[in-house]
Amino acid sequence: MALKFSQIHGQPGVLGELSRSFQAGSVVHAFLIHGDEGCGKKTLAQTMSMALHCTGEGEKPCLECGPCRRMLMGVHPDHIEVASDSSVISVKMVRDLIDRLTEKPYEGGWRTVIIHNAEKMNEAAQNALLKTLEEPPAYVIFILATTEAHKIPITILSRCQRYNFKRITIDTIADRIRELTGIEKVPKEDKAIRYIAKTADGSMRDALSL
Repeated sequence: MALKFSQIHGQPGVLGELSRSFQAGSVVHAFLIHGDEGCGKKTLAQTMSMALHCTGEGEKPCLECGPCRRMLMGVHPDHIEVASDSSVISVKMVRDLIDRLTEKPYEGGWRTVIIHNAEKMNEAAQNALLKTLEEPPAYVIFILATTEAHKIPITILSRCQRYNFKRITIDTIADRIRELTGIEKVPKEDKAIRYIAKTADGSMRDALSL
């Protein structure tokens, strides 16, 4: 689920730079987020998309305006997410996506596309995407998320502004667990929190699941 940039934990350098860019309205047409499983790539991608659509005042996304609420409900007409249940993102999936992007935004100035597990694109899908990245529609922003950037051709990487996510530290994960259990008024022992944080091995998602 999308959050404010300030609510995403464990990647202060990346998040600070992105937040400043989005508040200033200075964005490129293609981003690539690379990092291990569970480090926050999906959350960041959705937050970036929401920030672009946000019409609220102050920090973006505000999580309160109409576009933000539609994003949170999963019904914003200009936000598209591509993911595959199989081991491959096929060329048909990418071509269908490109066909959808010929339509201008229904509301606001942007259409945003998140491609999850971008390393799953086969060669034909990569080539189809590359053609659009070379001359993207002025209103389209692509956000690619991957755990294996080395599987994505340099021709695509060179057209993306890249952000590398590091594994989240035990202290950061433990602090987040303390924060959430405090909000929920869940009794806990600090020893248990540290054990969960260590077991999660750098993944905030795994820590919260545990």
